[in-house]
Amino acid sequence: MTWLMENQDTNPALKLKDLMNKEKIIPTVGVFNPMVALLARQTGFKCCYLSGAALSASLGMPDLSLIELNEVAMMTKYIYRASNMPLIVDVDIGFGEILNVAKTAREMEESKAAAIQIEDQELPKRCGHLTGKRVIDKERMVQKIIAAKKSSKNLLIIARTDAKAVNGIEDAVERAKLYVKAGADIIFPEALETEEEFKRFAKELNIPLLANMTEFGKTPFISLNQFQDWGYKFVIYPVTALRIASKAIKDAFEHIKKYGTQKDITDKMQTRAKRII
Repeated sequence: MTWLMENQDTNPALKLKDLMNKEKIIPTVGVFNPMVALLARQTGFKCCYLSGAALSASLGMPDLSLIELNEVAMMTKYIYRASNMPLIVDVDIGFGEILNVAKTAREMEESKAAAIQIEDQELPKRCGHLTGKRVIDKERMVQKIIAAKKSSKNLLIIARTDAKAVNGIEDAVERAKLYVKAGADIIFPEALETEEEFKRFAKELNIPLLANMTEFGKTPFISLNQFQDWGYKFVIYPVTALRIASKAIKDAFEHIKKYGTQKDITDKMQTRAKRII
């Protein structure tokens, strides 16, 4: 547990900026609690991501912005305290309008987030890979980004646009350019469907880009090397760990329910000797 000896006073955003300078591309796995973050670190990842969808699901709620800022802030603190890795935090629409976004940015910086991701959806928000989304006016999103930047000292702001699925690729690119002018540090084009669309963003925007490799969505599986070749800086795997864990747990419970013992599935378990805590 050498990370417990590391200096946790170093600003997480500065850690992330340093990582961005050193690495051509940063694979960023989704973690939904501190233990999963420790597993990510043990595996060799250098950055992690707290998904609103994964956190909501872990709390038994749908991904409809039902979780509150204090719940996200608390989990952010726990994850950083345990892993000491820079953490990108999904704050959905920023928990409201401009004043709420300013409060969110301050709270998340105090909670040791390295970056926050704000999206340009209208309430009620939906998963980026589902139909029925609505996006807010460009100007409202610009004001949210400005408020977040003014309210924090070092926090990186990731602006996510869901406009491609709603209004098309042209509007999504136009929005992204406006978000960069407003001060966004990283652009996240959500729910792109083709190689050409990803390349279009890389060609049009001279800023770090984030790609989402979620499963069962609109985006086909694309390798980390491909994204690196196209010029992307981050690739997130936001809900992979939660989906893997959920299936493994359900399979184990069904086995115990059927056979009345876990004796025959111990080969699927992490042993006491290999536990990280």
